[in-house]
Amino acid sequence: MKIIIIGAVAAGTSAAAKARRNNENAEIVIYEKDHYISYSGCGMPYYIGGEVESADELTPRDPAFFKSKYNVDIYISHEVLAISPEEKTVTVKNLTTGEVFTDYYDKLVIATGAKATIPPIEGSKNKHVFTLRNIGDMNRIKKFIVTNSPNTAVIIGTGFIGLEMCENLKALGLDVILIERLPQVTPALDSDMAVHLQKHIEKNGVTVLTSASATEITENSVVLSDGKEIKADMVLISTGVRPNTELAKVAGIELGVAGAIRVNTKMETNLPDIYACGDCTEQFHVVTGKPVYRPLGSTANKTGRIAGDRLTGGDLEFRGVLGTGIFGIFGMTVGQTGLSEREAKEQGYDVAVCHNIKPNKPDYMGGKEMVIKGIADKSDGRLLGVQIVGYEGVDKRLDVFVTAITYKAKVEDLFHLDLAYAPPFSTTKDPVMYTGMILDNAISKGRPLITADELDALMHSGEKYNLIDARAVSQYEKGHIDTAQSIPQANLRNASETLDKDTVAITYCNKGVTGNAAQNVLLGKGFKQVFNISGGHKQYRATHTE
Repeated sequence: MKIIIIGAVAAGTSAAAKARRNNENAEIVIYEKDHYISYSGCGMPYYIGGEVESADELTPRDPAFFKSKYNVDIYISHEVLAISPEEKTVTVKNLTTGEVFTDYYDKLVIATGAKATIPPIEGSKNKHVFTLRNIGDMNRIKKFIVTNSPNTAVIIGTGFIGLEMCENLKALGLDVILIERLPQVTPALDSDMAVHLQKHIEKNGVTVLTSASATEITENSVVLSDGKEIKADMVLISTGVRPNTELAKVAGIELGVAGAIRVNTKMETNLPDIYACGDCTEQFHVVTGKPVYRPLGSTANKTGRIAGDRLTGGDLEFRGVLGTGIFGIFGMTVGQTGLSEREAKEQGYDVAVCHNIKPNKPDYMGGKEMVIKGIADKSDGRLLGVQIVGYEGVDKRLDVFVTAITYKAKVEDLFHLDLAYAPPFSTTKDPVMYTGMILDNAISKGRPLITADELDALMHSGEKYNLIDARAVSQYEKGHIDTAQSIPQANLRNASETLDKDTVAITYCNKGVTGNAAQNVLLGKGFKQVFNISGGHKQYRATHTE
């Protein structure tokens, strides 16, 4: 059997390695139009910033390595020009010699990846304008910085790569300006979580311009749609990627969402003996079961392994993605998995939302607060998604939530997890457990939450309500929500006698715990509708300018 693989980065090489483990006798050939193979693309910002000292650390394997270890022939600088499914052949061009030849396959794997999306901005092809998608891009950026010593950099787009580059360019001493066309940074997050990140970025000396679009890039500036001109010695366009599927489309292979190749759980396309994997393929979401496009290196390696297994007689099947992502910037860690609140509502879920603000470990051990936003389905209590902004321990909690969502856990299950505890690592009730408790109380125990946005809507609705600040008077006087009355929790039992039990009551404290205690008091006194503000005054203040 002869296996041809198009593409030799994450997915393609993973497919080849697994195919060889299953079948020692197959002939395996990979064609790659680039010079670099099997590289660590996610490490590129850190080489540019100097944290990774040598580019060789990101490109540890070459064709000779794969020939020696796996008996796989990788031909770099070879571009596949066409696929003929009927003849089971590919047309290949040697980019070094110009020679064009035909090769045949029994099984074909398409792992052509994705390429950077470049908006229609005049001047985007100028020499000081870059994207960061492959090792060649990385080397060009590094060489430009070393040769030209730029002082200012503009980054267009605030996804993961854009923000990682922001931190690394700042570490090199550049003044950095972020431009985002949406009203918030990091489109994958809900706005009430993105606000924490934006404030942190700005505190670290980066200018952030949201609801802004670049229309032109000149030799030394970026011009915005409102005419404002921003100085820029170099520009990075980081506005996402789109799948490389032109080759597949011409061959008659069916495409799906975002123009990515449609595959089944076996990584098979609609054409016999042709498989696809990696960033050129669509996936499906674990929660909804619907097709999505979430290109990630981890998924590319996974789908490559599945493709290599299936085409050599194995039984691996793809189980979907949650779109899990994590990145760090200026000491802050940001992670998300599953559905955002926005996505969940778009999918028709009636959601309960909480903002749980807890330290990763006790204060006496140097704990730092993290904000955990949990999204759950009110109808059955199933956890749908989580977003976390914090410092130490975000990755640990995120992976617990990923596992819980993958196995369809309900919020009530989170409290019962037997998580690792010792003061250097966690609090006695871990933030994961607290998140489950808060959501379970809201869904099943008659302790509903109200978000800052929902409170704003109520305040402008004309409906009557009592907003109760249950903190100490001194805290109230330092800052409080408009229309709130100060009734410390200790005084609430007596003060409640003067309040109308039929009027909607809303309680809050700094972060939610005392607000919940006040909510319990009022419910115990017979109040009919009592809400506690999700995340308390701290979360409300983060989303509002008082």
